Amino acid sequence: MIEIIKCKINGRDQEIAIDPRESLTDMLRNKLGLTSVKKGCEVGECGACTVLIDGKSYNSCIYLASWAKDKSIITVEGLTSENGELSPVQKAFIDESAVQCGFCTPGLLLTATEIVNSGQKYTREELRTLISGHLCRCTGYENILNAVEKALNQEN
Repeated sequence: MIEIIKCKINGRDQEIAIDPRESLTDMLRNKLGLTSVKKGCEVGECGACTVLIDGKSYNSCIYLASWAKDKSIITVEGLTSENGELSPVQKAFIDESAVQCGFCTPGLLLTATEIVNSGQKYTREELRTLISGHLCRCTGYENILNAVEKALNQEN
């Protein structure tokens, strides 16, 4: 059985044929070639597959593609401007050397984007809690926290 869904992905209207059992991760990677969405644990524990759906972070591996109907989805490919300029969060990650092997980075960038877009101020401990759904195998959390703080301070 095939289902057709309409949604907006990285600012573009899409109409996609999906299997109703298909995860959003599989749809984004396999049908649209958005490989920043990583397949890690596939049970919603590592954060590698994080995307923004209507501005909120979700683990796309446990989010059915059919639930994306009429939603706006952002992946890392959608963070850069039309002219290719990096977002403030991406720049902060580079400036603070928060990118090591890069596997966790796309998910962390999107969670950091949600944090920055919230318009709220957070303590370092609150930020640590907010990114706790992401596993960084390179143990780069301090630089990641520095980058999130830097991006927050630039926006506020």
